[in-house]
Amino acid sequence: MNRYVTKGIVLSRIDYGEADRIITFITPERGKLRAMAKGVRKPKSKIAGGIELFSISDLTILQGKGEINTLMSARLDTHFGHIVKDTARTHAAYEAIKAINKATEEEPEEAYFNLLAQTYESLNDSKLNPDVTAAWFAIRLLHLAGHTPDLSSDLNGDKLAQADNYDFHLDAMRFTPSPSGHGAFTVNDIKFLRLGARAASAEALQQITDAPSLAADLHPLLQSMLKTFFRL
Repeated sequence: MNRYVTKGIVLSRIDYGEADRIITFITPERGKLRAMAKGVRKPKSKIAGGIELFSISDLTILQGKGEINTLMSARLDTHFGHIVKDTARTHAAYEAIKAINKATEEEPEEAYFNLLAQTYESLNDSKLNPDVTAAWFAIRLLHLAGHTPDLSSDLNGDKLAQADNYDFHLDAMRFTPSPSGHGAFTVNDIKFLRLGARAASAEALQQITDAPSLAADLHPLLQSMLKTFFRL
C-alpha cells in the first residue's frame, strides 16, 4: 500500500453519501490533498475528533489512484480552541481558510501551510488583536503570491510619504496623492503596510502605535486586493 503520514490543516469539508466526507487539507510537504473520510459523520467515528477546524492534525493517508485519497487515521496535534470563543477571531480564521484555499494550487510551497498555522496561533492568543492578525495574514498572503502593492513610489513615480494623504489604484497596485486632499489613506497606513510586509508575526506588527486602528482602516483595501487576485 502507498501509505504516508503528514501533518494537515482542514481547508474544506464536503458531505458525501450517507456518512462520508471529502476533506481538503493543506500540508507542509505534500501541498493540498483531498481525502475521503469514511464514516466520519457517524456518532462513533474514530476519525472525526482528529480533523477539527482550526487545528493541526497528524494524518495517515492511503494514496488513491485518482485525485481522492483515503484518510486512514487522524489525531489532533494542536487545537486552537480559543478561536471559537470570540466571533471576530472565528470570522478571521474562516476568512483565512477561504483565502488560502483560493490562493493555492495543488502543490503550494510549505510557506502557505506555515502562514495558516501561524495565523491560527495568533488568533488563539487573546492578547493579540484579531484585526491586526487578519491584516498581517492578508499582507503576508499577498506577498507569498507575488501581489504585494508598490510601497516605495506612487502612481506618478514619486517617492511615497511626501503627500498628506493618498488614494489607491487597485489595477496599478499603487497609491497616488489625492487630488481632493481627502484621500482615504495616510502616511501611517503606508508605513503599517511596509512593516506588515517585513513582520515575522502578527505579534511583531501589533507593536506599532495604533496598530488595531490602522488594521481596521486598511481592512477594506486588503480585502479588495484579496478578492481581486484570488476571486474570494
